[in-house]
Amino acid sequence: MPSYRAQLNIMGLRPGHAPEAVMDSAVASLAVTHHVDANQLDVVAGVPRITVRYTVEEDGNPDGQAITSAAAMRAAVETVAISEKLVVLRRTRGRWITLRR
Repeated sequence: MPSYRAQLNIMGLRPGHAPEAVMDSAVASLAVTHHVDANQLDVVAGVPRITVRYTVEEDGNPDGQAITSAAAMRAAVETVAISEKLVVLRRTRGRWITLRR
């Protein structure tokens, strides 16, 4: 099964939501249809960025499914936070290749 990463910059929380809700909503949205391998929070140039790593079945178009699922993840995160710059990457021969910026 191909492995993917969805990376999303978090610009701020929506009122009434705790910081943990951001990662919780991201992981929960992807876990509905995929196996989530890992998640992490980094701060890049002062901007928080979440990264969720997940696998997609090879049936049909896995890259398309990964991009669609990452967009659904962003929509779920947008209910609790303001986000920008969704990036989707695929693991290929030991390297992360960008599929969508």
